[in-house]
Amino acid sequence: MSIRQLFLSATLLLGTLTACASVDTTEPKLRTGPGVTTESISLGVLTDMTGPFKGSSIYRIRGYELYLDDVNKRGGVCGRRVELKQKDHAYDVQKALDGYFELEPQVLGFIDVAGQPMTAAIEPDLMQTRALTVPGSWAASLLGNPHMMIVGTTYDLDIINGLDHYKRKGALAAGDTIGHVHLRGSFGDNALEGSRFAAENWGMKISEQAVTETTANLTEQIGALKAAGAKVVVLSLTPPQTAAAVGIAAQLGWNVPILSSAVSYDPAMMESPVAPVFAKQVLLTSPVAPWSADVEGVRELRDGYHQRFPGEEGTLNTVHGYTVAMAFVAVLEKACGKKDLTRDGVLRAFHDTNSLKTKSLTGELRFSLVGRPSATQSYMSRPDAKVPGTLKVEENLHESELVKLKGTRAR
Repeated sequence: MSIRQLFLSATLLLGTLTACASVDTTEPKLRTGPGVTTESISLGVLTDMTGPFKGSSIYRIRGYELYLDDVNKRGGVCGRRVELKQKDHAYDVQKALDGYFELEPQVLGFIDVAGQPMTAAIEPDLMQTRALTVPGSWAASLLGNPHMMIVGTTYDLDIINGLDHYKRKGALAAGDTIGHVHLRGSFGDNALEGSRFAAENWGMKISEQAVTETTANLTEQIGALKAAGAKVVVLSLTPPQTAAAVGIAAQLGWNVPILSSAVSYDPAMMESPVAPVFAKQVLLTSPVAPWSADVEGVRELRDGYHQRFPGEEGTLNTVHGYTVAMAFVAVLEKACGKKDLTRDGVLRAFHDTNSLKTKSLTGELRFSLVGRPSATQSYMSRPDAKVPGTLKVEENLHESELVKLKGTRAR
């Protein structure tokens, strides 16, 4: 072989070796954080299982479990089962803090933190730990926290959509008075913002009555709204207070249309003496579909629920839990795709989620709009004891033009 041939052969060999060395076929390694093992991903549930809100919590947890069961049957997320670690705080702040500090090192994030006082107590630590958290609330005040996943329409927009429904039905017109009885705090104050915004933009008046969670007798408040000539009354109260307020209106012979957020409703009301009044006068507005809704997501949920709990029916809280689980898993899957199941990786995936369809369980979700609700549409339902879940859909997902205006002003 000539020197020239040897040189060419060596050059070709070197080129081949260099090309091989430049191609990295190694699969990127999955980064993981707290709560993630080779077999499972753990999510925290810090809720009220034995206190005043145990009924809604139990049904919401069933919604999580049903969705996660389906996910795990399909192989989980990143080849790992998604599991729940649960703690009961019995609606006690100190118990919630104790439960949080026990759960936090064991979980990737929190799929449920129930109760406004409990959420407020742990929020400072969440800013440090950077764990993605779903509060049991739709308060707009939580939108400023980049670690909070609010699944659906906030209380103020829910109320605007509900009042818009009454306005389109002819129950409200310019110059009319909207009456609103509200709890002081993030729920009631945020709902009241919706009534105020509607009154201001529609040329209406508003009559307000504020109460606390310990206010038991609402005769004075309902009487004041009747005297003010309210054409529609909005109630942003606890479920027992809502039942009392509706009963008082009936005692006064006042057949006024009533609007309430779904969180103020308990299906047990339809087994009480005020059931006929609820069926006749009350409209419920909600970010998620009621149990009886004839939409794809709820049909799938009902089928799975009836297989697991034969002879039982779920509630709107079950739908809420199922919807939250769907959204949380979608974020985990996005983080898995980026090979980053650390808490920061999950947060990045959360903030990058700009379109998540939920099969009409709620409106299309967008978590990428900083400071804005993830959805702006609401369901309208009527209490009906004959309907599974006791709520009958009166109007499917709807967004008021006024909600769009509020969003424009917010920006």
